[in-house]
Amino acid sequence: MKLNEISDNQGATKARMRVGRGIGSGKGKTGGRGVKGQTSRSGVSIKGFEGGQMPLHRRLPKRGFNKPNARLLNEVNIGRIQEAVDAGKLDMSVPVTNASLVAAGVCSKSLDGVKILGVGELKAKLSFEVNGASKTAVTAIEKAGGSVTLIGAVAQA
Repeated sequence: MKLNEISDNQGATKARMRVGRGIGSGKGKTGGRGVKGQTSRSGVSIKGFEGGQMPLHRRLPKRGFNKPNARLLNEVNIGRIQEAVDAGKLDMSVPVTNASLVAAGVCSKSLDGVKILGVGELKAKLSFEVNGASKTAVTAIEKAGGSVTLIGAVAQA
């Protein structure tokens, strides 16, 4: 098999409709735009317009608030950390931080910090330097003989 011999399966692709190419094509003359009116012209941008009625996106009430300086934290379960320890990706002698979790491949990228959650089981004795930890995570870590140091102003929740 060569690269120039590769092709799609029969019926996998469909030729696009060529609009405005004669009456025999089925999409000739007005080209599927109907007759006259604003939308038959080019340059029309009336998405969401409801004929003068108040549009739906303006009828619905505004909800919630987006904090402009919100901190995005990586949320990691202790079970996932234990998997990384078992695979030899996390060093047990140094504290577990945001940078070490990214280097171990537990977190894909470094956000504003890390919050440890309590799903799973932790057997390794680890010390954590993180931005937040749930109560269940803290009890599981201390039960395994580890410690949690919170950095930043994220409270336990």
